[in-house]
Amino acid sequence: MTPKSGTRKTPSQHPMTPVPIVALDFPDSQAALRMVEVLGDSCRFYKVGSELFTAAGPQVVQALRALGNDVFLDLKYHDIPNTVRGAARSAAAMGARMITVHAAGGRQMIEAAVEGSGAGCSVLGVTVLTSLDAATLRSASGAKTVELSGEVLRLAGECAAAGAYGVVCSGLEAKKIHAKYGDRLRLVIPGIRAAGGKRDDQKRAVTASEAAKAGATFIVLGRMVTEAADPRAELRLAVASI
Repeated sequence: MTPKSGTRKTPSQHPMTPVPIVALDFPDSQAALRMVEVLGDSCRFYKVGSELFTAAGPQVVQALRALGNDVFLDLKYHDIPNTVRGAARSAAAMGARMITVHAAGGRQMIEAAVEGSGAGCSVLGVTVLTSLDAATLRSASGAKTVELSGEVLRLAGECAAAGAYGVVCSGLEAKKIHAKYGDRLRLVIPGIRAAGGKRDDQKRAVTASEAAKAGATFIVLGRMVTEAADPRAELRLAVASI
């Protein structure tokens, strides 16, 4: 699977069901690659975030690609446009298939990421983190009247206007984005939890089935899979539910 970025790089067909991405939130590459070995051919798309990338660097991305996997490099770039353009170019060169920028960085910054990423790497705008609720968003922004779902939709509009491939959003807001933008913005939904399972630090979590119904293109499965007694079985259950 090779997702593409922007209006000039739109896939010809929307997946029938969401593609699962397993988050390798580990402190080193050895632990991450052991999980990849455990999951085997049941997963071919992995997320590398700040913890693992800081510890292991580009080599872990290259190792995952050498094993035939796609990589979602989730570093949430948020900087001046020129810096983000260069970071996106470097991420694409190391083999990342999707990268993230904070949509709050503005349209010019998102456009720079799309330009830097090239034809083989897709840019996603992170709207509002799934660890935030309305109260924490108001506290962080300093805006007493900010409304969470409205802010997510506003930031999604910035991403669409800038030519991003899609957005990262909670399953709780995904339906509104999908209703407004359809396949123009692909939806990556993190914070997936099993029904009745632990939410940990996620405040706006949904199940895999709920994410699929909301229009997800990709679902990110983290601790519910990687901390399970049988990760492969847990992944199969999540995929079966969608």
